[in-house]
Formats: sequence, C-alpha cells, structure tokens
Amino acid sequence: MRKSLPLLLLLFVLTACGAPEPAEQSIPDASPSVPAPAVSTPRSESEPDPEPGPEPAPAGSNPVLEPEPEPVPVQEYDFSQPVPEREAVELEYFDDAAFVGDSRTDGFLVYSGIGRGANLTSNGLSIFKLAEKKALTIDGKDYTLLEALELGQYGKVYLCLGVNELGIYKDDAFYESYCQAIELIRQAQPNAIIYIQGLIPVNEGEIVNYNGNKYKLSNEHLRVYNDLMRRAAEEKQVVYLDLYAAFADENGELPQGSSRDGVHLGKESCIRWLEYLKTHTVEYDDLYPNGPPKAEPVQPVEPDNTTADGSVPG
Repeated sequence: MRKSLPLLLLLFVLTACGAPEPAEQSIPDASPSVPAPAVSTPRSESEPDPEPGPEPAPAGSNPVLEPEPEPVPVQEYDFSQPVPEREAVELEYFDDAAFVGDSRTDGFLVYSGIGRGANLTSNGLSIFKLAEKKALTIDGKDYTLLEALELGQYGKVYLCLGVNELGIYKDDAFYESYCQAIELIRQAQPNAIIYIQGLIPVNEGEIVNYNGNKYKLSNEHLRVYNDLMRRAAEEKQVVYLDLYAAFADENGELPQGSSRDGVHLGKESCIRWLEYLKTHTVEYDDLYPNGPPKAEPVQPVEPDNTTADGSVPG
C-alpha cells in the first residue's frame, strides 16, 4: 500500500497538468456598432471639378427667368451686285437647267461641251419677241420659248437676249421687255433660280469685215443694255452674271479671233463661257430665305416694229 501511494500521486499530478482549460464564452458587445469609414477613390488631376448647381430659390419667391436670345437676322442677298466667283460646280449642276436665248446661246450649248440642259433657243430672237414668236415646234405644235418652258420643270433658267437688239435704240422698251420676261419665267418656273446673263461684247472690226456692220452693232450700246439688264435683275430680285467683264479686252471688245464674224463665239470661247457659269452659281435658299417674291401681273409691252422681227438673222 505504501508503494502504490507515490504512484497514485504522480498519476494525479500528470492528469492535472494535461487537462484542457475550459473554453472562454464570447459575450456580445452591448455598445452600438460603428460603420467602417468610407474609402474615397482618388480623382485624376485632369478630371474637372463638378460645377456647382444653381442655388434653390428661397421659399415663396418667384424664380428669375433667363431672357430669350434674340433671333439672328437673316442676311439678305444683294441683288444689286453680280454673282461673285466661288468654287466650281460639277456639270451635273446644269441637269435641271433651261437655256433661253438666241443663236449665241445655241452655239454655246453645241460647242462648250456642257452636254445637258434644255435648249430653248431661236436664231435671230429678240427680247421684244420672246413672248409672241412661235420659235419652237414640239410634236407638231408651235410654241413660244416661254410656252415651251412651261412644259418641263427646271431648277435654273439662264436667260441671254440682247445682241440682236443692239441696232434698235428703244432702251425703255428693252428694259420693260426684260422685266416682263423675268415675270413670265417666274410664273412658269416659280421654284427656279433665274440667271440673267450679261451680254458678251462683240468685235466691231470683225463685224465690219464680215457684213459691213449693216445692223449697227456696237459695244457702246451693248454696255447700255447690260446696265438695263442688271437694273431689271435687281428690281425683280433675280441674279445677274457679268459675262461682259469676263470677256472684254482692254478696249472693251471681244478679243480678236474669238469669233468668226465678231458676234458668234468659237469653241474655245464657248468653253470659257461654261467655265464662268460653273464658278458663278448661287443657292436658292440664299436668295429667298423667306420664299421667293410673288410674281406680279405682266403688262404687255408695245411691240417693236423697227424690223421684221426686231433682230439680226442668226
């Protein structure tokens, strides 16, 4: 018994040292939970600061309204000036064009290479006879050029008449006839740009050599007619093409060799004419931002009886 007592004491000590300690019980924290602080994302230096919004109006006050911006006035086209030069258009621009004129315009359409546009011309035609001379036959029926103009729909109408009238000194009737022609064209084609083509000068020396200038054509009177055409264009709000300035030499004449007879242009000059038209165009909306002027009633002009048809044979 005495020998077993120490053994039992040793066993007791070993058991006491190796026993696991009791687990601690977690006690819930009674204090309120504190949220974790928000982490701000660093902003790029290039990122602009946000603009402050408008401060709210005090309660009971009326908000101040910003004034409406004033409308920008529409710039009116200056019909007193010839069409300025601009970038050249393509030939397709003339797809919906009608060319009203005499043998000069007919030659232009043949020799310029334009290859498009309605040919409403008559050799020897004058502005005095434009509204009454049955100059075209279509499907067996005779029409004036203005009647023929009504048969199609065009975006541009180029009018060039006046050389055949140079020997007729009835300037007031010439001006009135041009104004009448513009109104009749506007009635026939209300949505078209009407181009009044100033007269290209003649070469008086070549005319004398060709036929002795029996029709008394002169550049002096041609310049008077150009001024009247330009005035009519301004009054009727259509555009004027200053072809005279594009062709006149230092003496105010058609350069020598540009024509076989001093009047009708050769191929090279017709090509030059076309290049001028390509670089002198306008847009309809620029001319009439508020719509075109209304066509006015046409007063008949007293016919001219100076010659059989008031013209030079074309």
